[in-house]
Amino acid sequence: METLKTEIPVFDIYSYRRIRRAIGYLGIFLPVVLVILSFIDFFETSVQPSISHYYYTNFREIFTGTLCAVGLFLIRYKGHGNPSIWKNDNLLTNIAGIMAIGVAMVPTNPEIISQKIYTLIPYTDAWLGALHYGFAGMLFLIFSLLSINVFTIGHKHEADVPESVMNENNIYRFCGYSILVFIIMVPVSAKFKLFPYSTLTFEALSLLVFGIAWLIKGRALGDKGNWGQKVYGECNKVNTESSFNK
Repeated sequence: METLKTEIPVFDIYSYRRIRRAIGYLGIFLPVVLVILSFIDFFETSVQPSISHYYYTNFREIFTGTLCAVGLFLIRYKGHGNPSIWKNDNLLTNIAGIMAIGVAMVPTNPEIISQKIYTLIPYTDAWLGALHYGFAGMLFLIFSLLSINVFTIGHKHEADVPESVMNENNIYRFCGYSILVFIIMVPVSAKFKLFPYSTLTFEALSLLVFGIAWLIKGRALGDKGNWGQKVYGECNKVNTESSFNK
């Protein structure tokens, strides 16, 4: 089972799983909630061209609150150090947390630049909008590195369990590389206007695969039976977490 034989107390392992799930759920549901609420006339808010543009709508608190929550979770998430900065989850999650809060606090430039006065930094300089996307780009780059380089470290499947194409490391790599593709498509779609709401779509897809990686890492679907064997390489008759809670 997942590192249960290490010096880390079992309770701490399950606490980490819950933090990972919280990060995953927040990432997945942020664009979903924003778009669904945009279709409700009561809120008088239309679907925005990007997730960042929701800063200038009635849903500002949802946008900034979710990002700040993710940022604080990431900053307080203490993983294992690693000599390589590309695999050091302590360093990477701390930087990602700061970037997430930066995205929330330094918004993109609005369609009507005069609206920029209603921000934490009350200036209309164009470079502040560019800084917002710099924070966002770095945030998603680190999300990708975490999935590809960090989540795949140290997983030892039980010897009598056959390797499956669905094993967690393959899922993490798929999610990590997908994040890179989707983020590259954001400026491409903005430049060539591929289809309506293309920027919003690619941002939402990036958050979706980011969230999936964290949910798999947090064992949100459990780890018993066939699922545990195929994904985690473990023969568990019951979910390890539920058995601990009893």
